[in-house]
Amino acid sequence: MSVPIQPLADFVVAKAEAAESKTASGLYIPEKAAEKPKIATVLAVGPGVKEIKAGDKIVYGGYSNDEIKLSGEEYLLIKQENVYGIVK
Repeated sequence: MSVPIQPLADFVVAKAEAAESKTASGLYIPEKAAEKPKIATVLAVGPGVKEIKAGDKIVYGGYSNDEIKLSGEEYLLIKQENVYGIVK
């Protein structure tokens, strides 16, 4: 998959996982009430990023992450310090 964004410094470009639309008991959750996922798949990394590579699934947080929409796709720009871990 070609990524239209080349991150600089210690930024990561990722795609967030979709929010759950149904609870374990089978109830449907409205989109506005669904909690945003904090797991994303890394698509590209900047030259200053260590320990993270494209294809990794990460857990992220922070309030300074930017959501960008290009060509109908939504991407996240996340600073390396806001990546809490890699999902194994």
